Amino acid sequence: MYSVVKTLHSYWAYLVLIILIIAAVNAIVKTVGDKEYEANDFRKSLFTLIVSHIQLLIGLILYVVSPRLQLFSELGMGGVMKDAVNRLYLVEHPFVNILAVALITIGYSKHKKKLTSKAKLKTIAIFYTIALLLFLSRIPWSDWIG
Repeated sequence: MYSVVKTLHSYWAYLVLIILIIAAVNAIVKTVGDKEYEANDFRKSLFTLIVSHIQLLIGLILYVVSPRLQLFSELGMGGVMKDAVNRLYLVEHPFVNILAVALITIGYSKHKKKLTSKAKLKTIAIFYTIALLLFLSRIPWSDWIG
């Protein structure tokens, strides 16, 4: 089960990144270009919210079934934090990515309350771009691409 969930988590991450990049760049371009907020912009931001939440659920399942989780009982928190790889997989990656999904959720919720196109697009641009940077900072690139 672990390998299936890990593979799903890895491939779904490509979808999340692609959709998040599209939504963030779209919002930035439209904000800078002083364009109007349209139904398609709403769909992009909503789809980003949905795929990122699905990725979070897959990630939480992966975390629970991961053999790495036993390292907390074997090494203790201090032992996990001393090892860069274990710290990345057991602490940094989950924490930062949960934070990124929270930012996407907050940005999506806040943008719906804005009344003007510029305010809606600016909110999406800011929150989704920060979330994208957080995602990119905590991807275990050596395992993911290699």
